[in-house]
Amino acid sequence: MAARVQRLSRSMLKTLRDDPADAETLSHKLLVRAGFVRRTAAGIWTWLPLGKQVLENVTRVVREEMDAIGGQEVLLPALLPKEPYEVSGRYEEYGDLLFRLKDRKGGDYLLGPTHEEIFTQVVKDQCTSYKDLPVTVYQIQTKYRDEARPRSGILRGREFTMKDSYSFDVSDEGLAESYAAHRVAYRRIFERLGLDYRIVSAVSGAMGGSASEEFLAPAAAGEDTFVQCPQCGYAANTEAVSVTLQPAPAEGHGPVEKLDTPDTPTIEALAAHLGVPASATLKNLLVKVDGEITAVGVPGDREVDLGKLGEQLAPATVELVTAEDFEGRQDLVRGYVGPQGGMAGKAFRYLADPRVAPGTSWVTGANEEGKHARNVVCGRDFEVDQYLDVVVVEPGDPCPECGAGIELDRAIEIGHIFQLGRKYADAFELDVLGQDGKPVRVTMGSYGIGVSRAVAALAEQHADEHGLYWPREVAPADVHVVAAGKAQQTEAALEIADRLGAAGVRVLVDDRTSVSPGVKFTDAELIGVPTILIAGRGIKDGRVELKDRRTGEREELPVEEALARLTQG
Repeated sequence: MAARVQRLSRSMLKTLRDDPADAETLSHKLLVRAGFVRRTAAGIWTWLPLGKQVLENVTRVVREEMDAIGGQEVLLPALLPKEPYEVSGRYEEYGDLLFRLKDRKGGDYLLGPTHEEIFTQVVKDQCTSYKDLPVTVYQIQTKYRDEARPRSGILRGREFTMKDSYSFDVSDEGLAESYAAHRVAYRRIFERLGLDYRIVSAVSGAMGGSASEEFLAPAAAGEDTFVQCPQCGYAANTEAVSVTLQPAPAEGHGPVEKLDTPDTPTIEALAAHLGVPASATLKNLLVKVDGEITAVGVPGDREVDLGKLGEQLAPATVELVTAEDFEGRQDLVRGYVGPQGGMAGKAFRYLADPRVAPGTSWVTGANEEGKHARNVVCGRDFEVDQYLDVVVVEPGDPCPECGAGIELDRAIEIGHIFQLGRKYADAFELDVLGQDGKPVRVTMGSYGIGVSRAVAALAEQHADEHGLYWPREVAPADVHVVAAGKAQQTEAALEIADRLGAAGVRVLVDDRTSVSPGVKFTDAELIGVPTILIAGRGIKDGRVELKDRRTGEREELPVEEALARLTQG
């Protein structure tokens, strides 16, 4: 079957020599310079012809693998009524991320950030018996989120393309099977795309549900940090890393001793004043949880991960206290707060990292200006209301599985799978008649792939100092034919391109007469088609040059041998 031959002399393509002034990430720079995308507004991008072809190739792979596991494709509207999202509670939970609008009659609508609610309604309407399940439905759709700081090109936009699929089962065992099928499909998708990826444990966030894993593409531009253990292979998003609570012996500690520590409101100043390591001190960070002052206790040498804290306390709102919050609270001495003396549980709710375990002894605030207390023992002098994994994970922390030191790396989230359970089925009363004729509450899974984000991840992972080098599965063409010379070379290049196209090879041929061979070579390396065929001076002797874009390997061959090699298989 013949394949498309694209002539650059007739193509809308404008490449740039220099990086865009606002570009920070490699993918942002190269996708703009190579003429794949164009900025329309902050976080909103136009896909130009070559970029659209790459996007469609990624979409094709995703669609083929979803169909292979029995997924049924649908297309839901992007403009949605607010009522389903009020039922689930997410109309408020999404906050400022949601694009909200009114129609001319004053009705409230939103632009879909994700579609669990609507899919649940569709299946409730279409499936009424256990015989109708299990079913997996999916769409490849434009999503909208009003990001506060759109950045990194198409990596974090306000409009983006996603594949979201949803499984519906009558049992938890069925959900586990659907989840496993998606997990396998995702591995096939990312392997076919040529992405280097990791599967890591994750948290569900605003999506809800329980079991959750992310598919991450390691890249310097990644906004996600994940941990991996070089010894046992454990991998997780930093927000999902847990610490085991290990109580210490309660005996052997001296009585609480109050110390004069003037001008030591910070951990650094306190540790220096007392000559103790920061890890021996107890830091008590005050936050407001839905307006209620709450203290979070962590070792003094660690920082509280506010994002992690927010995730674990969601849907509650978490914010730092301000100077105004101390007004009228004589029991709260700024910089000298401690949980002992009845403060924990009375003056504030006390949350703590598992490292603040029963039996551990600390130096902490004495709840008096310029004073701290020594030998403050958890379980003896104060109690913890709730333990949460809330510290910023650091390299060398013990692996939760084997205890070896973990490593941290940056990555781009390209996929996420959730076992949602019955959260949305409960909200919308999604039941089917079971085998016994009684209603059975359906259980769900939700599975997303960032299709447009995958293009950016590919650009991050498949690039060098000269430009892009796309994996063949997603490249805009298989062969980039360059006419490096005058009329004879151009005529030969077009003939070679036509023969390749007739044999089913996708071809991009640079037949432009208005640019020099040097510009053509530079553009070929920037655009990144896997194989470059150069019709140059050797064409008069019936020879061309083949270049592997990724490895840089070159070889001069007779035209017929080159054509045979490129068309075999």
